Amino acid sequence: MKKLILAMLIGSSCLTLGCAQTESNLAAVTASEQQQEVGGYLFATFRGEATPMTEQVYFMLSQDGKNWQALNDSDPVLVSQLGDKGVRDPFLIRSPDNDKFFLIATDLSINLTNHDWGRASTNASQSLMVWESTDLVNWSEPRLVKVAPDNAGCVWAPEAIWDEEKQAYMAFWASQTADDNFSKFRIWAAHTKDFKTFSEPFVYIEKPTTVIDTTIVRENGSYYRFTKDEKHKAITMEKSDKLMSGWQDVSNFSLAKLKGYEGPAAFTYQKAQDGQSDKWTLLLDYYSQAKGYQIFETDNLASGQFTPGEAMTFPFHPVRHGTVLSLSKTEFARLKQANNKAVFTVGNKAL
Repeated sequence: MKKLILAMLIGSSCLTLGCAQTESNLAAVTASEQQQEVGGYLFATFRGEATPMTEQVYFMLSQDGKNWQALNDSDPVLVSQLGDKGVRDPFLIRSPDNDKFFLIATDLSINLTNHDWGRASTNASQSLMVWESTDLVNWSEPRLVKVAPDNAGCVWAPEAIWDEEKQAYMAFWASQTADDNFSKFRIWAAHTKDFKTFSEPFVYIEKPTTVIDTTIVRENGSYYRFTKDEKHKAITMEKSDKLMSGWQDVSNFSLAKLKGYEGPAAFTYQKAQDGQSDKWTLLLDYYSQAKGYQIFETDNLASGQFTPGEAMTFPFHPVRHGTVLSLSKTEFARLKQANNKAVFTVGNKAL
């Protein structure tokens, strides 16, 4: 409970705790440092719908991307009392200037709405939940921001990527709408510079049947897109040189025939050296067998060839749909120190 209170306080800054100057040596992370070497990883996740508190945001830390330590004594770090009073599918994104982080998530509590998935897809929130931070330790209060069209039934699994051409973030999510009597999910999107004001939403991905759970990464000037196709209960992989057009299936994607997976999340576990490609981990939630995240790896993302990776160790189960953010050594040390000293804050209050 002590740590839970800490999570609700995360929005407060270190100034409140008198730590701003003493930890100034950890305060600045340069873009060059981030690009040069990965110092560790932060995993944002939720823990299912068993209780109202499992549908909140939990943090895990790892130095090797395999073995994870729970932060905040395994209590949630970010807790929502807005909207549905629950959050799922948290996604972390770093600003292009490397000076801010945003965490966005689905505004939904299945537990508090009697596990009514019909309501969750046709009569739920049209907003996404947003927190922001400059250091991953001190977080703002949450805010709800409407992004979906007025006749949308939900906003599921929001993510975002920096759109180089628009010089803005493109947020994207899955929604059904009343236009076709909520017959299928499409991936919708909108642009924003601050996660406060968004452009008009537009359909970003539409297939003959439902698609959900899209994630997008970029490497060497190309974008790669992983999406769950509900027709085959499988993950698809696409590639394009432009975010808004030109998407083509990666024809030799080695995981295309896997069934019963969702919630793709991808991150680099080794940065490129000497002109070689980054090494990537792709996490897929084997939801159909209740086996949680399965690990697949590649040292050539463009090839679409993945092999099973070493199993991860988690401090709790289940670990549900979330995201992994690569950290610099400075950021990793800051999070480690904050956890040891229990100085996370939210909205200027300590957890």
